[in-house]
Amino acid sequence: MMSVIRAIRKNGKIYFDRINNERLKTNLLQALPFWLAALMTGLVAVFYAKLFSLAENITGYIIHHNKLLLFLVTPLCFLIAWWLVKRFAPFAAGSGIPQVMAAIELATPKRHDKVDKLLSLKIICVKIISSLLMVLGGGIVGREGPTIQISASIFRTVNRWLPAWWPKVSKRNMIMTGAAAGLAAAFNTPLGGIVFAVEELTKTHISYFKTALFSAIIIAGLTAQALLGPYLYLGYPDVNSQSYTILFWVIIVAVIAGLMGSIMSRLILAILKWKATFTRNRQFIFYIIACGLLVAAAGYFIDAKAIGSGKEVMTDALFTNNKEVPWYLPLLRIEGLIFSFTSGASGGVFAPSLSAGASIGALLSGWQQLSPQDTNILILSGMVGFLTGVTRTPFTSAILVLEMTNRHNVIFHLMLAGMFASLVSLIIDRHSFYDHLRISYLKKVQQEEDIVAPLPEAPQERKE
Repeated sequence: MMSVIRAIRKNGKIYFDRINNERLKTNLLQALPFWLAALMTGLVAVFYAKLFSLAENITGYIIHHNKLLLFLVTPLCFLIAWWLVKRFAPFAAGSGIPQVMAAIELATPKRHDKVDKLLSLKIICVKIISSLLMVLGGGIVGREGPTIQISASIFRTVNRWLPAWWPKVSKRNMIMTGAAAGLAAAFNTPLGGIVFAVEELTKTHISYFKTALFSAIIIAGLTAQALLGPYLYLGYPDVNSQSYTILFWVIIVAVIAGLMGSIMSRLILAILKWKATFTRNRQFIFYIIACGLLVAAAGYFIDAKAIGSGKEVMTDALFTNNKEVPWYLPLLRIEGLIFSFTSGASGGVFAPSLSAGASIGALLSGWQQLSPQDTNILILSGMVGFLTGVTRTPFTSAILVLEMTNRHNVIFHLMLAGMFASLVSLIIDRHSFYDHLRISYLKKVQQEEDIVAPLPEAPQERKE
């Protein structure tokens, strides 16, 4: 058999090592599933993004031409979106990130068959259709969390397709890499995908699968860029004129946004716990219709910016001359997100959380009459702070916002915001929103205590 000679220098001497071609072949075969799944993820993410944008445009058309239709369209879309999830794929509800976290925990030799309930082709179809119906009805949902579950499902499916003779590929690493690639493709943020995998998903040392992780993120991101162009999720806000006093306001915004993100998460969890006591479909239907009507009423009577994923809120605040927002907009964005998420349909919280944080930053800046450049810094800090309050991933939040805007000169401001938001969030809850939902999905998959891992310990303050 042919072999390759490798020279190694050790202790000042040169040794020669033979690398068997069979090992190279095995490494290549193990990498191919990651590359194929990453390519598929990029294509699906682009297709999903275009459909999501089309649904938002239809909603915008309704708002501008006959806003009264919201009272019919919104409850109807909420109801159909919920029914699809309940009837065909109960684990397609909500964001999708807690399901991926639960699937990673279940991806062991004894329990990997349970993963199919959380990640599958059926999940992909229901997730896309249900979330599109939600945004068509004006629901305050995003596509980023769903894209993560969709991508993890693609990687899981490719893993299952491998024939018996194929070199063994870690199921857990495939799922984690899929989730990271999905985030990178959704936001066009490759670094964010890597940090997300390290900070939120992985419980093993990243060196075990770093090549697969990096290459999959690159392929998924390049596929999305090839079809959509090298776009930024938000653009290039002006943050050049900075003052030293802005750091004080960054901390204030981060504290408020972090607290509000955590409080919102607790409210959602409380409502979901209350809904778990429902025993009849009629109760779910009444609640979903009420959610749809409340969201429609906010958009009709108060402000059209109260509905939708919130990207328009972020871009208007960052790129228009009039950066002031009404005092009630952050509350409306949070209220709409609560009712949209608890409806039981599919939809993520990433983009809505970012928009809520942006409105908080713009509101506080308007009260202080800061310059447009300093206002943009507070808007970005509010985005990081609110998302951190929900996810408890300050570095992921900071890197995501950084890559969305390509403004590296405010990286320390964003990290400062994430750090303070993470600290004050412990006042409301010691565990993240996703950790609570992860436990819930694990219990739903299998009602056995041995698979339900306890919540991780929150960071303790150092005692002197």
